[in-house]
This record gives sequence, C-alpha cells and structure tokens, in this order.
Amino acid sequence: MATVVGGGAPKKRSIAGRRRKVAYGLLAPGGIYLFAILLLPLAIMIFTSLKTGGLLSGGFRFEFPGDWSNYVDGLVTYKSHFLRSITYAGIATFGAIVLAYPMVYWIAFHGGKWKGSLLLLVLLPFFVSYVVRTVQWKWILADNGLFLGTLKDFGVLPEDFKVLATPLAVVAGLTYDFIPFAALPLFVSLDRISGSLIEAAEDLFATPFTAFRKVVFPLSLPGVFAALILSFVPMAGDYVNPEILGGPNTQMIGNIIQYKFLVSADYPLGSALSVILMIGMVILASVYAKILGAEEASNMAAA
Repeated sequence: MATVVGGGAPKKRSIAGRRRKVAYGLLAPGGIYLFAILLLPLAIMIFTSLKTGGLLSGGFRFEFPGDWSNYVDGLVTYKSHFLRSITYAGIATFGAIVLAYPMVYWIAFHGGKWKGSLLLLVLLPFFVSYVVRTVQWKWILADNGLFLGTLKDFGVLPEDFKVLATPLAVVAGLTYDFIPFAALPLFVSLDRISGSLIEAAEDLFATPFTAFRKVVFPLSLPGVFAALILSFVPMAGDYVNPEILGGPNTQMIGNIIQYKFLVSADYPLGSALSVILMIGMVILASVYAKILGAEEASNMAAA
C-alpha cells in the first residue's frame, strides 16, 4: 500500500511539470514575438531619447548624457501640439461613437439573420487603404469640389468658404477613418444584450426611450468604453489626416514625430516625444482598466 502511494506522488509531480512545460511552450512564440517587436524597440527608443546629437557634418553623432533634457524640451516646445492632439482625438472619438452607435444598435436588435452581412456593409469601405480614403476626403472637401463646389454654385455658401486646412477637416477625417474601431466593440456589446430584457422593461410600462436609457445603454457601457480607448489612442498619434486634410496650424504631435524621424533626423527628440505620447496613452488605458473596465461597468449596469 505504501509503495503505491509513494509511487503516485512523483507521477503527479511529473504530470504537473509536463503541463507547465506545455503552457510555457504555448506562451513562448507569442512572448518572443512581443519581445522582438514591442519590448526591444521600446527599450531602444527610451535609450535613444536620453541621447543628444543628430545629423552633423560627417554623419550621425550622438552622445549619451543620460539626462531628461529631451523630455523637458519636447513638453515645452510642443505643448500646443500635444493639447491639439488630445482635443482633436477627443472630439473625433465622440463623433465616431455617436455615429456608430445607432448603426450597430439597429443591426444588433433588428438585423436578424443578416447581422453579419449588414455589419460587413458598414465596414466594407474600410477595406480600402487608409491613405486612399483620406485622400478621397481631400477631394470631397476641396474648395471647388463635388460637395462645396455644388453648394457654392447654388449660392448656398460664399465663394471664400473652405473646409480644408481647418480643424473641422482634420476632425472629420479622423472620425470617418476610425468608425470601425468604435463600431466593432459596440456591436459585440449590444449583440450580447438579450431582447427579453427590453420586453420586460416594456411590460413594466417603460417607454422605448426609457428602456434604452435604463437597460440597453448601461449594459452597453463596456463596449462604449472599449470603443473610446480603441479609437482615441490611435487618433492621438495620427499624422496622415493632419498632413493631407490640415495645414500648418492643425498639425498634431504625430506630424512632429514623423518630421523628427524622417526629415530632420533628430532621433533623440523624436524618441522622447514618442515616449511622452505613449506614457499618456498608457495612463489613459490604465484608468480605463482600473475604473472604467468591463467588469466594473457590468456591475454598475446590473446595479
């Protein structure tokens, strides 16, 4: 009897050890991939941000004083660009959610067996290249283009009216380009809500608007918050829309980072600006995870 028990313990430990090895083996490819394309470049970027120098006579020359002067200079010099990026991204995120919510709401509750096809139709334009879609916005919003030109011909708008190179053009482009980032999490959240809950609210004499306000919207909050994060973070670092649709006074921090890396070869300052932007986005995501996370929102809705 003792022999059986004594032999069973090593066998259990051996099985547990093999299971751990299998788990580590499954994690290894993804971990190596994340290390190679995320952690290692991030470490190099932080190291570069602490350097000084650039493209001088004779080539690239960098020194490593190890101070934070690039971060101070970046915040002081480009404070307005950071604020503009946050403002544009915030307005465009709100616009994307407001536009996407009614569409995916109708698909989730009234799409029936065509839900997948209808959602595909909403997302179909976004299979076209991001840059191509933004360039088409420039053609649509041109001073004498299809839209504004027609209105001017009919005397609806004055001849000197323009939209390009204004904040409105940049925000409109951002809103359109990032609607899928808002639509998908909203649809997933709404599609999980049972129609019987709405019927129960109506049986309790709730109007359709009251049922939406008291039942549907609170239960969809996890999707709303996910849409906010997924839209706001890439919008804040975007440089395509300000470059194509905007002007000198509508540049965002992404344009400055692009210029520092690709034109002036000021890698240290460009890296510092990138790290500052990334830290800001990580703080926002942390606030979302801690305070506005899906579990908290679900608990709030259930209450």
